[in-house]
Amino acid sequence: MWPDRRFLDVVKTEHPIVLAPMAGVMDADLVIAVAEGGGLGSLPCAMLSAEKAREQVNIIRQRVSAPINVNFFCHTPVEADAAREAGWKQRLDSYYQEYGVDPAAPVTAANRAPFDAAMCAVVEELKPEIVSFHFGLPEPTLLARVKATGAVVMASATVVREAVWLERNGADIIIAQGAEAGGHRGMFLTDKLAEQVGTLALVPLVVAEVTVPVSAAGGIADARGIAAAFALGASGVQIGSAYLRCPESKVSGPARAALAAASDESTVITNVMTGRLARGVANRVMREVGPIAPEAPAFPHAATALGPLKAAAEKHGKVDFTNLWAGQALPLGREIPAADLTRTLAEQALARLATIAG
Repeated sequence: MWPDRRFLDVVKTEHPIVLAPMAGVMDADLVIAVAEGGGLGSLPCAMLSAEKAREQVNIIRQRVSAPINVNFFCHTPVEADAAREAGWKQRLDSYYQEYGVDPAAPVTAANRAPFDAAMCAVVEELKPEIVSFHFGLPEPTLLARVKATGAVVMASATVVREAVWLERNGADIIIAQGAEAGGHRGMFLTDKLAEQVGTLALVPLVVAEVTVPVSAAGGIADARGIAAAFALGASGVQIGSAYLRCPESKVSGPARAALAAASDESTVITNVMTGRLARGVANRVMREVGPIAPEAPAFPHAATALGPLKAAAEKHGKVDFTNLWAGQALPLGREIPAADLTRTLAEQALARLATIAG
């Protein structure tokens, strides 16, 4: 039995292990596998249309009866700045020349939309058990509609005051996202990267200031990390990088090779890929242009000019311009089915917690 059931009593899964929603590298297959292993599968919807999100949820519902978490971004949209985007494309010009890509050719704008009325209608229709948000919470009217469906609301905090704000504004569970975590930082009340807090310090600080359950995220990829999170006061964990190399993920072959070769020193926090701070395995453009580039257009527009370069490089089996979002515990990941990984993590964590308890 898990020693602290506050998270489980709310989400009602077998194990307090949440699959981190990882947009672009996963779909219903990974959600289903984690659910089959007793964890909470999360479907990232920030890059999906309402129709695609509906389709994916229906696929999951057909395969498993477990709770589902659907995840959305809550950033404030920023209009594209033509001058800044032109300067960014000029900064990348040598790469366009190298790969023979026409910089004047039309490109598809980066698609990372915030939660809106259309997606809220999908939530009302499909009634997922859990709805999670990144970069804060949606505006109160939309959040009220989400909560009216009976959904549990989770949201990410990177500092204590974000966690306190989230609880005051309706979050039922706080995801304490330490600086070790892969993917976009959930920052919304701060933009100070240098002040971001590690998981070991953040979790007990958040637990001390909120009354809702806390799920720890960042640097957790095996049973030792799960046991540590519980010792710090968390009653759940969110794990992403450990699942990237599972067969159910949609990570490409070259990207899998890069992830498998990564060490504890391989990841950096960058704004180069999307215009917003995120942690991933350093690729060529992150090393040569960043990792922090002041001239990068605002989120998500920095990704627009990189799109043609990403496609061109991937045709040659290269990940020079590919997002390789991953956390610092990436080397602990394994190439095993996600359901088996979830069960193994749970069994080994319970054994460690029993040993700690004496």
